[in-house]
Amino acid sequence: MPNPNPNPRDLDLDLDALRATAGLAAVEHLPATPSTMDRARALALDPRAALPALVVADRQTAGRGRRGAAWWQAPGSLAASLVLDGAALDPAAAVPLTPLFALASGVAVAETIRALEPTVPARVRWPNDVVVGPGKLAGILVETAPAGRLVIGVGVNTSGHAGDAPATLRPRVATLPDLTGRSLDRTACLAALVPRLLDLLAGALREPAGLLERYRGLCSLVGTTVTVHREDGRRVTGPCRGVDASGALVVETAAGPFHFLSGSLTDPLDVWRGADPP
Repeated sequence: MPNPNPNPRDLDLDLDALRATAGLAAVEHLPATPSTMDRARALALDPRAALPALVVADRQTAGRGRRGAAWWQAPGSLAASLVLDGAALDPAAAVPLTPLFALASGVAVAETIRALEPTVPARVRWPNDVVVGPGKLAGILVETAPAGRLVIGVGVNTSGHAGDAPATLRPRVATLPDLTGRSLDRTACLAALVPRLLDLLAGALREPAGLLERYRGLCSLVGTTVTVHREDGRRVTGPCRGVDASGALVVETAAGPFHFLSGSLTDPLDVWRGADPP
C-alpha cells in the first residue's frame, strides 16, 4: 500500500525502476547516513553481497572527498556509492584496477549531466571533479577494496543552491537549480549514469584510447595554468597540456613536461574540512 504521506525527497527515487533500468543486483536507500561510502565499503567486504550494489542517501552528515576533504551538498541531492566486482568488468584482467577508472567516472558523470540537461556545459577538472565554470557540480571518489572490488562514490548537486553552502564554499559550488531553475530527478540521473559508468569502466580496460579521447574533449584545464600540489609537499606550476596515454595530467615547465598520476590541484590550506573558520 502506498505511503499516504511520502517524504517529498522520496518522490524522485524509484528503487524498482533503478534495479530494472540500471542492471543493479541490489539498491539500498538511506534517509540519512554519515557517508554512503561507509555503507558501500561494508558491502564490498561482504563476500555474500549481491553486486553491483548501489547505496543512495537523502542526506550525508559526514560526506568526504579526496585527501581528507569534506563534501557539502544540499539535502535531497544525489549522494550515492556503487559497489562493483572488478572481475565482472573484464574477466580477462587479472587485476582490473587502474588510474583510468577515476577519469572514466568523471566522464560518465559529465556526459550524463550533458545528456539530461543539454544547456549545462559540464566539464571534468582532473582527475574527476565535474565543474561548470569555477563551480563544482559533482564530486567523485574511487576506492579499491579487497578481492578486486571497487567502490565509487558520486555526489551531484541535483538540488539546492550555492547560497545554501557554507560561506567559504559558495564561490566554488554549482547546483543544477542555479543553472537550470529546477532540480534533477535522482532516478533519471542514476538510470542514465550507472550503465554509462559501467561501460566506461570496462572500456578503460579494453580500449583506453577511446576513453581518453572522450576525456580530452571534456577536460576543463587544457591551455590553462595549473599548480599541482604533490604528496611530498612540493608544487609544480605550468600550462596544462591535457592527459597522456596513461591518464596522467601533463604540465609543461621550463624543465620539460611533468606527468602526474596523483596529486591535487587544490592547495592543502584551501581544502574544506567541514566547518568554516570562526
